[in-house]
Amino acid sequence: MIAKLTPTKETLQVFTENEVREQSTAYFCGDSLAAEVWMSKYALKDSQGNFYEKSPDDMHRRLAREFARIEERYPMSLLEDEIYALLKNFSYIIPQGSPMAGIGNNFQQASLSNCFVIGVESEADSYGSVLSLDEELVQLMKRRGGVGVDLSHIRPEGSKVNNSALTATGIVPFMHRFSNSTPGK
Repeated sequence: MIAKLTPTKETLQVFTENEVREQSTAYFCGDSLAAEVWMSKYALKDSQGNFYEKSPDDMHRRLAREFARIEERYPMSLLEDEIYALLKNFSYIIPQGSPMAGIGNNFQQASLSNCFVIGVESEADSYGSVLSLDEELVQLMKRRGGVGVDLSHIRPEGSKVNNSALTATGIVPFMHRFSNSTPGK
C-alpha cells in the first residue's frame, strides 16, 4: 500500500475567483448559472473564500482520490483513475451536493448526507426534549444537511397535561421554534 498525503492548504494551488469562473463556465459550455452554483456550493474553498479548485473536473479528481484512499483497504479495489472516469463530466455517477462539497474537504465540517429526518422518543413530549431536538436540527443544518422533523409524538392542542397550563399547546409553537432556528434567506 502506498501512503498518500492528503493535500493541505499549504500544498494546494490557490485560484482567483475570475480563473474559477472562467474555467467552470467553460466546463459547463458557457452556462454561467451552472458555473456560479458550482463555485458557491461545491468548489473546494477555505473560510476566507480562497478557491483550491477551478472546475468540476478538479472536484471529480478530489472525490476520486478520496474514494481510492478508502478503496485501497479492500481486495479488488478500484484505482483513482478508474473512479475518476466514472465521475468525470457527470457522465456515469453524479454525486449529491453534500458529498461533492464535503468528501476530501479538510477546510470545513460538513455532512456527507443531503437530508435527515429527526425525531425523539415517542414518550418524549416535554420542552426539554423539544429543545434537544432543536439543537440537533441546528447542528445538522450548520453542516449543510437538510432536515425534516417528526413531530408526531407531540400531544394535540388542548390535550390534558400535568403543568400549570393544564393543556398542551400542540405542534404549532414548536414548528415556529424550529423555523426560527433554521437559516433563512
